[in-house]
Amino acid sequence: MKLSTGSIILAALGAASAWAGANEGKAVYDRACKSCDGADGAGNPTIAKMMKVDIPPLSASAVQSLPDADLKAVITKGKGKMKPVSSVTGNQVDDVVAFVRTLKK
Repeated sequence: MKLSTGSIILAALGAASAWAGANEGKAVYDRACKSCDGADGAGNPTIAKMMKVDIPPLSASAVQSLPDADLKAVITKGKGKMKPVSSVTGNQVDDVVAFVRTLKK
């Protein structure tokens, strides 16, 4: 398969954009998500016990296999006892999803 220079440039720009989004997403995650999901995405056991829920590790295949749209819906609409994260909006949602993808094992 022969790749054109344009294809290579587009791929590189996409990778750079995803990396930048992940960096921005970490800052948003640290501010809005870390208290429940943990600094490393493993979940906060104290919050889980208090809420009587299991917080799945964000690195788990069950989370990582979800399409981006589903992860965005969890952030913006909530799921189960998790309320929507109203402080995360617009491009920040995409950035948080990009950061979550970096937690894949």
